[in-house]
Amino acid sequence: MTPSAPILQKRLSFAPWAEERTRRLPGVVPISTEQWLEVDDAYAAQMAERARLIAAVPQAVLALTEAARPAAEELYETVLALLPPLGFALGAGRVTRPDGVTVALDRTDPLRTLGLLVQQDLCLMQAGPEGHVLTGAVLCFPAGWTLAEKLGRPMMGIHVPVAKYTPEIGARVQRLMDGVQPGRPLMRGTAHHFGGPLHNPRREAQGRAPQGDLPWIRVERQVLLRLPETRAVVFSIHTQIVDPAALTPEQAAALAEFPIRHAA
Repeated sequence: MTPSAPILQKRLSFAPWAEERTRRLPGVVPISTEQWLEVDDAYAAQMAERARLIAAVPQAVLALTEAARPAAEELYETVLALLPPLGFALGAGRVTRPDGVTVALDRTDPLRTLGLLVQQDLCLMQAGPEGHVLTGAVLCFPAGWTLAEKLGRPMMGIHVPVAKYTPEIGARVQRLMDGVQPGRPLMRGTAHHFGGPLHNPRREAQGRAPQGDLPWIRVERQVLLRLPETRAVVFSIHTQIVDPAALTPEQAAALAEFPIRHAA
């Protein structure tokens, strides 16, 4: 039985399997700060779903430790400064989004406000004895994990039970997080065949085995960005889901040569 379609993009802004630098782990490439945030053709539909989730299940999609509040406030100011070139209109205490929806600004609730403005899920990672630890997030579109289980964990703990995330890969990712510098974000991507909704949380005990038909391709454009004042690292995730028929000829040819994995 084919599941009902999730929110689909008409095209991918990034296909990680189609470029040699990004098809193998950790597959990181530098980008500019201005290239960090994107607004794609599914913006309005994704934002409507984000607003629904934030209103209906805030405890599932929002988390912020008190220690991370300064970093969240710095992230809030950083994102707002980048919005006008993307089609946002900033006014007194409000922002009008590219889809015409107006959002009230609330610096006292920074992650909720940002979750109503940008498509990207935003995770705050702060240095600790075991490496960078997840201390806050607005996470509306998880692909097989839950925020409550991962909050307070370092990278290796966050990636349980991902078999491909070996200690060697974990060490390489930690070195990237240690080394990322303000003004010099790093981008990577993941891709897998997919059959679920955008909001697809799974607890670790459920595992990550595929279930049912997997008719679409889900891509995560992931960016690491260092905040200069608090030194927190922002891990952002821009999720795009497409029908394979929407791939460009070049993306389809590369996919045939470099098949991607299946995931729940």
